[in-house]
Amino acid sequence: MTIFSNLALLRNFVSIAESGSISAAARNLGLTQPTLSRQLAQIEAECGTALLRRDTHRMHLTDMGAKVLADARAMLNMAEECERRLRVDQTALMGHIRFFSTIDFGQSVVSKFLARFMLQNPAITVDLVYSNRPLRMLEEGCDAGVVAGSVADETVIARPLGMIRRYPVAAPSFLEGRQMPVTPADIAAWPWLTLGTEVFGGARNITLFNESGEEQTLHVSPVLTAEGVTALREAALLGLGVSPLPGWLVTEDLSAGRLVRMLPQWRARELPAHVVYPVQKGLPLRVRTLVDFMTEHVKELLARPCVCPGTGSNKQGKS
Repeated sequence: MTIFSNLALLRNFVSIAESGSISAAARNLGLTQPTLSRQLAQIEAECGTALLRRDTHRMHLTDMGAKVLADARAMLNMAEECERRLRVDQTALMGHIRFFSTIDFGQSVVSKFLARFMLQNPAITVDLVYSNRPLRMLEEGCDAGVVAGSVADETVIARPLGMIRRYPVAAPSFLEGRQMPVTPADIAAWPWLTLGTEVFGGARNITLFNESGEEQTLHVSPVLTAEGVTALREAALLGLGVSPLPGWLVTEDLSAGRLVRMLPQWRARELPAHVVYPVQKGLPLRVRTLVDFMTEHVKELLARPCVCPGTGSNKQGKS
């Protein structure tokens, strides 16, 4: 252990050097002169050399004392700057945030909410990063993010945002020449457009649920798989096939008649959504505030009902 391990001793040594005497420094520090003399002796003993020369009239720094004084001032200034930054980090809505989201939800939803948050907090800057392998982003230095799907990682806190409702939809042009479906089995053999991973509800098994709690699993053969739902939506709009798409993405298409819900009494398996951030104490105020903002607004978005026209003589779905 050296004197540079004890900031209090360094601070007292600097006060002695700047005050010109032990007695003056003791008064400034609220210590007794004997206490401060013992501390100076301790510092010099740990340095292995004299730092001050004292005579009857004044006190002088030795060459080594001048070097230690310069280093001590630098270390104390660094410590004070670090404390200042920490206080700002915990009390001021300013600074930089690295935030991430899955690609489609990030581009369509998170980016808009993030822009609103930044307009309300102009001293905050943000890097918005997209990834469909989102939890790795925390390992790479992101502060927080929004993810779809279950989170089973003890190193992060996952705050629930609600459920992403998904509906089997298709374009009117796709339905031309096809008989209107009555049961899920009627659409099992149709061309499907699905996500390529089970994590986001994709692959070849599509489970549908109705309002009575009944469920049916369809074994489908996709003509197109993609990593993101935006690509599936574009293909569905062109009439390529039927796809289980999230309500936040297709509500306007359904209202405008560009897409139609298949079997309005049925919907695909819902996916949980979370805002996630590392397990740590002292999360910066700017990050905590953004997490709260996203939680409030994404929850409200996902809770909105998707009440849109169905097909044929089927009744309009409530969910």
